[in-house]
Amino acid sequence: MDPLTLAAWSFPALLLLIFLRIPIGLAMLAVGLFGSWQVYGSAAPLLNQMKNLAYGQFSTHSLSIVPLFLLMGQFATLGGMSQALFKAAEAFIGHRRGGVGMAAIGACAGFGSICGSSLATAATMGQVALPELKRAGYSGALSSGLLAAGGTLGILIPPSIVLVIYAILAEQNIAKMFAAAFVPGILAALGYMLVINLYVRFSPQSAGQIEPMPWAERWRALAAVWPVLLIFGVVIGGIYTGIFTPTEGAAVGAVATGVLAWQRGGLKGSKLREAFESTASGTAMVFLIVLGAAAYNSFLALSQLPQELAMWVGDQGFSPYQVLWAILIFYLIAGCVMDSLSMILLTIPIFFPMISGLDFGLTPEETAIWFGVLVLIVVEVGLITPPVGMNLFVIQSMAPDIKIRDAYRGVLPFVASDLLRVAVLVAVPAITLFVVRLNP
Repeated sequence: MDPLTLAAWSFPALLLLIFLRIPIGLAMLAVGLFGSWQVYGSAAPLLNQMKNLAYGQFSTHSLSIVPLFLLMGQFATLGGMSQALFKAAEAFIGHRRGGVGMAAIGACAGFGSICGSSLATAATMGQVALPELKRAGYSGALSSGLLAAGGTLGILIPPSIVLVIYAILAEQNIAKMFAAAFVPGILAALGYMLVINLYVRFSPQSAGQIEPMPWAERWRALAAVWPVLLIFGVVIGGIYTGIFTPTEGAAVGAVATGVLAWQRGGLKGSKLREAFESTASGTAMVFLIVLGAAAYNSFLALSQLPQELAMWVGDQGFSPYQVLWAILIFYLIAGCVMDSLSMILLTIPIFFPMISGLDFGLTPEETAIWFGVLVLIVVEVGLITPPVGMNLFVIQSMAPDIKIRDAYRGVLPFVASDLLRVAVLVAVPAITLFVVRLNP
């Protein structure tokens, strides 16, 4: 079998292994090594590749940012920052129509700025906000829908581990990727709040209201979140202005959130050890996927499939935006059954050369940054898209009384908001690139 045919058959083989519940990192590693063996025709080159693969992949200094941001998210959770963010937002807008739901979205955005994980944001904020939403009279459909959608802000609003991995794969500046994701992340949060507002207007019985809090309580609630805002400002501002590198910024953020968690009593007993253990297991999972993707992408490079596919697309005469939309639709569908990190590691080495060869009226660097943010958004939409939406399952597992069909129904308006935002960002790249262009 020639290398191109072998590479083409590797995709259904990989999907079969995934559906058989083999961990995706292991599946990519197995398919990649077997494919490389077939292309080489002997075991000696493969053994030489295996000897250097892990060291070459994990000696990348930029990957050290992953455990630091994971630890930062663990400390943020233990420090009660999610609850403080929700209470502060609820204090100021909770008494308005749909205000408690909007407060949950605002808290998701705030927690996402120090967490970097979609599922972790959905799980953490679900524990904090679900009881309050139920107490305020929100329907199960709306509660589960808004929290599942709000969870996606954890991976879009910087810092984001997936953006770090994309930047490494596409050889882009991590600080600029963070800057580019900031405005789309804010637009996502505002779009979700608008959806809640329209939802409760057309379906008033789906949400109740709470009594306004006295101003003294509002200011106390706001004072409790200033450390979170300070940490976010120092980490992201320091990275963007070049005061320190992304890795140094992640270290500063981890230490700052650790001190804050300690001051608030979140590290008592075995909590500190549990935080380190969770960080270690999360890092191991990410690194296994990275290693498997490296083996699989090495096989694809040997087969010349990405280069041949890019040449074929160029010869067909498709417009750049036709190619872009086809890729985004593929990500939207595939994101329903695969997690965002795996999707990006698996496909960017194939799709990025295609996008890089197209003319969108942008510089190569701007094209790479813009494409990365778009990919991140559509993959995350898959986390809340029926029939397979991981964020929906996370929220529903915390509230078994909410039927899964109600969760599907409640999240659809938020999916529509996401698709509209993608269309706007595709049509107007300057929205994504605005902050990046301020500090070229």
